Amino acid sequence: MMKYSIFMLLLLSLWEIKGQQTESPKEIATETTIEKVGDYAQFVPTAFSLVTVLAKGDKQGFWQLSKSVGTNLAATWILKYAINKPRPEGRLDGHAFPSGHTSFAFQGASFLQRRYGWKYGIPAYAVAAYVAYSRIEGVNDRHDGWDILGGALTGIASTYLFTTPYMKEHFDVSFQSGDGSYALGVVYKF
Repeated sequence: MMKYSIFMLLLLSLWEIKGQQTESPKEIATETTIEKVGDYAQFVPTAFSLVTVLAKGDKQGFWQLSKSVGTNLAATWILKYAINKPRPEGRLDGHAFPSGHTSFAFQGASFLQRRYGWKYGIPAYAVAAYVAYSRIEGVNDRHDGWDILGGALTGIASTYLFTTPYMKEHFDVSFQSGDGSYALGVVYKF
């Protein structure tokens, strides 16, 4: 047991020393690129949601998207200022929890998945996952795992409050006859 403890202590010490080393210019350039791409990619799922809503002429979807975006932005900023969690890299501006980039990306992705199905949702969630990754791996290390998880949950929850699955036809009318009797059926899907 003692050997195992000493070995673990040695590994933790080496890990700490590795973490204190300065990063190479190539690593800094890579992390900067990851962060910049994430800055722009956060808008892709919501922009694609808007384009899809407009292309389908989905008026109800437009209002659901509008309410989801508004709720997500409000909830994210209220949580940021109410919790005022410090950022991992040591800046004192706080406001790390939840990640705004992540919440915006996941709000758009969850809207596409909830409204139009997984065919739209899977690529959108892939983009949102990249945005979350870029918040942790970027050059500034602006967030940790809890910030990312909080952002994803805030974005998804804001969508699920307002969004219903898309149905082109809400009414279904059926008619049957036989043996001198007639039946008319009306079904409303909601």
